[in-house]
Amino acid sequence: MTTPSKRKQDERGSESAHIGYGKLILFGEHFVVYSQAAFVGAVAAHTTCRVTLAPSDAWSRGLHVVDRRPAVPGYKDEKADEMLHSTALVLAQFGLDSAKRAVAIELGGDLCAVSGIGASAANCVSLARALAAELGLSLSEERINAIAFEGEKGYHGTPSGIDNTASTYGGILRFQRSPTGPLFEPRKLAQPCLIVYASTGITASTTEVVGDVRKRRDADPAWYAALAARYQTIFDRADKALAACDFATVGALADENHALLQELGVSCPELDNLVVAARAAGAIGAKMSGTGRGGLMFAVARDTVTQTAIFDALSKIAPQVWKTSFA
Repeated sequence: MTTPSKRKQDERGSESAHIGYGKLILFGEHFVVYSQAAFVGAVAAHTTCRVTLAPSDAWSRGLHVVDRRPAVPGYKDEKADEMLHSTALVLAQFGLDSAKRAVAIELGGDLCAVSGIGASAANCVSLARALAAELGLSLSEERINAIAFEGEKGYHGTPSGIDNTASTYGGILRFQRSPTGPLFEPRKLAQPCLIVYASTGITASTTEVVGDVRKRRDADPAWYAALAARYQTIFDRADKALAACDFATVGALADENHALLQELGVSCPELDNLVVAARAAGAIGAKMSGTGRGGLMFAVARDTVTQTAIFDALSKIAPQVWKTSFA
C-alpha cells in the first residue's frame, strides 16, 4: 500500500518541499541497550527538502546543495563529509549518480541541526521523499524508511534505525532490540504534546557513556536489575498514559525516568540544572534525552502559556532552546 509523500509549504511558498521530522527519546535511553523497550517521539519541527534533477547537458554535472537549515555553530562544517556520503547513498537507492546527472538539493525547515535531535535522519527522510516526488514515484512509507536507513549509514556507519523510523512516520515510536533485529511499532497521538527542549552545549561520547554504564552493570548486577525493574514500571505506565494523551502522567513519569538516569550516572549538573529550571517555570515534567552527560533535555508543558514560560526560563541558562510538540 502506498501513502502520499509528506509535504510542507516552504518559506518561498512552494508546495514541493518534502519533510522529515526530528526526534527525542521520551523514555528508555540506556535501558534500551539491554533489550528493554523505549519510546521515541517525533517532534513537529522538521527538515524540508526540494530536489531538481536535470540531464548532464542542462547545467554542470554534480551535486549542488543549498543548506538553509538552522544549525548550532559548527554543526554543518563538522558533518559536511558525512552529509555528502549520506546523500550519495540515498541517490544510489534511486539509481542516480551525480557524476552523470546534475542533482540540485535545497534543505530548509525549522528543525535546528544539533546532536541528539535526529537531524541526520530528518535530512535522509526528506531527501528520499523529494527524490521520489521528482522521479514521479509513489513509494510506501516502509520504502522511504528503508532508503533513509541506507542514508543514515553515511552519518553513523551502523545506525539502529530508530531515528529514521521516527522521522518517517512521526508520532510516537515503540522501539526494542531483539535477537532477530530491532522491533518498531509506530503510534499516533490523538493530540499534540507541547514541549520545550534545550541543549547543554556539551557533546558527550556515546561510546564512552554506554561503556561506563556497562562497567557498572557488570560490577553490580543486582543494583542494575533493581533500576531496570523500576524503569519497566515507568515504561508500562507511560505506555498507557501516551495512549490516553494523559500528558500530566507523562510528565510525572519523565521526572521519575530522569531520577533513574541520575542514579545510572549518565546525567550531569548542566542537564540537572535545566530540568530543575523547567520544573520551576511550570513544566509538568522534565528529563534528559539521549546519551547524557551533555546533549539535550526536554520539558512537558501544560499549555502554550506555560510552554512560553518554560522557554523563557531555559533561555536564560541554556545555549539553545526550542519550542515544539511531539507530533
